Amino acid sequence: MLEDPWSEPPPYVYQRTVAPEDARTGRRRSRSSSSKAMPSPSTALAMSPATLLTHLNALGRDNGIGRLDLVENRFVGMKSRGVYETPGGTILHVAHRAIESLTLDREAAHLKDFAVSRYAELIYYGFWFSPERRMLQRLVDESQEHVEVRFASSSTRATSRSPAARARSPLFRRPGHVRGRPRRYDQKDAPASSG
Repeated sequence: MLEDPWSEPPPYVYQRTVAPEDARTGRRRSRSSSSKAMPSPSTALAMSPATLLTHLNALGRDNGIGRLDLVENRFVGMKSRGVYETPGGTILHVAHRAIESLTLDREAAHLKDFAVSRYAELIYYGFWFSPERRMLQRLVDESQEHVEVRFASSSTRATSRSPAARARSPLFRRPGHVRGRPRRYDQKDAPASSG
């Protein structure tokens, strides 16, 4: 059945998420914080990253979030269809991208996206201990130096988004405001581009 990309996966394939059409209605919010790309909850009870992911998996499962159906290019040169479920991972990914949009400048964000694509490919192919993966790890770690914020993730039926984020060292400032005082925009205030 999965060999034919024209056919929808049968319902029994999905074990970790409800079907989007059967998902809860209404919105649920989850508040968390992140320090150097390591998520942690901002609730009274401290959670380990594993406990946080378990919590987000439940939130995503109930809302039909995190289903992925794709055709992959395998290392051996063939194509293969894969159906995956990553409810908590999807929520974390969306929230983390929102955080990076506040803390990374344009060129750093582009470079990080390029590096992460290659990084993921190396891991997918089993090259965890390769010198290339270690080099890319240092680049990714450097890109996360200022990714330390609080965010609120909102989940509705089959979607996850981060409507609220606040950073300690954001590059983003509210338009027309400098340190809380209204002011007109001046191009001189824009940071110098690295490229």
